[in-house]
Amino acid sequence: MEQTVKVYSTPTCPYCVRVKAYLKEKGVAFEDIDVSNNQGAAMEMVKLSGQMGVPVIAVGSEVIVGFDKGRLESLLG
Repeated sequence: MEQTVKVYSTPTCPYCVRVKAYLKEKGVAFEDIDVSNNQGAAMEMVKLSGQMGVPVIAVGSEVIVGFDKGRLESLLG
């Protein structure tokens, strides 16, 4: 079953760029949510993660703060 993947990011965050490149390389479809210009999305991200920092990656109901490649791989299967 395909899981929904959301990446909360900003254009200037190097780890965000790396997460998105990794997902593209793996062929994983994801929604890129730019929280730098979307206050609602930023609030959603903080509510999900309890964090102001990016990237925040939501894989289904699981939330990863930062680019934790090992955890991301295990959640994507």
